[in-house]
Amino acid sequence: MTATNVTIVAEAGVNHNGSLDMAMRLVDAAAESGADFVKFQTFRSESSLSANVPLADYQVANAGDANSMLKMVKNLELPFDDFLRLRDACKIKGIGFLSTGFDRESVAFLHELGVPFFKVASGELTNAPLLLQIAGFGRPVAVSTGAANIEDIQMALGCLAFGFLGLPETEASIESFQNAFRSDEGQSHLRDKITLLHCTTEYPAPFDELNLRAIATLRESFGLRVGYSDHSLGITAPIAATAMGAVMIEKHFTLDRNLDGPDHQASLEPHDLVAMVREIRAVETALGNGEKVPGPAESKNRTLVRKSLVAAIPIKSGEMFSETNLIAKRPGSGLSPFALWSLIGRTAGRGYEADEQIDMDAASSKPLRQ
Repeated sequence: MTATNVTIVAEAGVNHNGSLDMAMRLVDAAAESGADFVKFQTFRSESSLSANVPLADYQVANAGDANSMLKMVKNLELPFDDFLRLRDACKIKGIGFLSTGFDRESVAFLHELGVPFFKVASGELTNAPLLLQIAGFGRPVAVSTGAANIEDIQMALGCLAFGFLGLPETEASIESFQNAFRSDEGQSHLRDKITLLHCTTEYPAPFDELNLRAIATLRESFGLRVGYSDHSLGITAPIAATAMGAVMIEKHFTLDRNLDGPDHQASLEPHDLVAMVREIRAVETALGNGEKVPGPAESKNRTLVRKSLVAAIPIKSGEMFSETNLIAKRPGSGLSPFALWSLIGRTAGRGYEADEQIDMDAASSKPLRQ
């Protein structure tokens, strides 16, 4: 995770369709986009899925000849050795390598592979044994929260806090997770290591269910860094999430949205990924630091656009200042219009031509109007 910038994760996922060659091309496209990381998915199909799991509605039309989720996922599985090659390719291309582990064997492999942080998929939010294993490695963790409510998230964070504290798994229980979550040390670990990702678990996710305001809700509820994992079409939602303070953006991408496979149609093609990264970086720059002071660009215009008190008509020496003979006009290099009421009732210490800026020192100090 980057220290100051929005972390952009280009989610290749399983859009390689089980082909290492295609996965390598996805690494190339992600690197060319300017994303910080490219992320895949590492799993052993039989360890993650029961044989009778049906396809999700969005998968039916895009699963090719697969008639079950296990068969579909098996077709998308890469051997561990391929991830070694992908990691090395990422080093060469100058982009960070990530992968989401979906079972204990895969998570242990990713730890050995040296991923900079772990990713917990939304579907694993209640997989307490996997959460404990991940937390036991002590690395940062990004946690997707699709299909979850606040109570689900708090339970997962408690499990992770328990693991971060290094407590023995023999003491694991719902009560011990809750205690770990409430403890000062547990909260310290969570603040140090966790990034929550707001997410809507549908592919593609409809705009009226994105609920981007939940980014602020998660931040306020848990006091943690919050990002956004997007499954909607296009790049509007990730850009909006950035403007709302998301510190991480994760977005699926593909080489071709017309390919067979469960996630291609809800993914960006490479040119759109480039556009998303560019616009996120622009919004990130525009957000600034939040301090309300004139910036360098506007400071040079400050005098030009503001106004000063000037003589509306010629004013003779000794004549009384009034709202009739004073007016505010550009530039703002003279006396502020806020001084108008301090001048009224005083006399001019010298004469003024029309449009000449008024000099406070040239006004008499004796008010003529009480």
